[in-house]
Amino acid sequence: MRLRYKPYAKDKIEQHPQYIVAMPEQYKGKWNEVFASNQPLHIEVGTGKGRFITEMAKANPQINYMGIELYDSVIVDALDRLIEADLPNLKLLNVNARDLGKYFEKNDVDRVYLNFSDPWPKIRHEKRRLTYKNFLKLYEEILVDGGEIHFKTDNQGLFEYSLMSFSEYGLLLKYVSLDFHKSDYQGNIMTEYEQKFSEMGNRIYRCEVKYQN
Repeated sequence: MRLRYKPYAKDKIEQHPQYIVAMPEQYKGKWNEVFASNQPLHIEVGTGKGRFITEMAKANPQINYMGIELYDSVIVDALDRLIEADLPNLKLLNVNARDLGKYFEKNDVDRVYLNFSDPWPKIRHEKRRLTYKNFLKLYEEILVDGGEIHFKTDNQGLFEYSLMSFSEYGLLLKYVSLDFHKSDYQGNIMTEYEQKFSEMGNRIYRCEVKYQN
């Protein structure tokens, strides 16, 4: 993904701490203080421009959501969506996914969403894939017992790799679709990439896995 530099992004992020949480490390273990209601917390790692997480928060007011995105020039678009929607159950974090353990502790999170993550196809970049075993361990360390990962992609190679990674880690496969948009699944909310790739005729893959602890 080629990022377009937005010189105003950093300043805008700093001007809206009510939406993009500043100094998130101080809320580790007490994220309920950030939201209007003490509810289950679902996070999206790599939230992009925020369409998915915003629509999920609108559709499920009984759940708190957090979109996590590293790049200023991307998360600022998600911020625009949140400013417009002004949802009490949605916050954003402008941090690196590798550092999730700095901001969350065990039982802080109930579900992790991974949507159209960078496939990092080269073998030497395997450790950067968000379904690599090190990331699976990181998610386990912040999720509740029996927490889940919901994963969508249009990349067959990444999907096959991820299924193997999930299995080798000992995760329980709850749901899998090799052509998700032709399945009978109800209530799907599409990401920007999902709509784009689907309109191009690409097959969408999806699975749900659960930690067995």
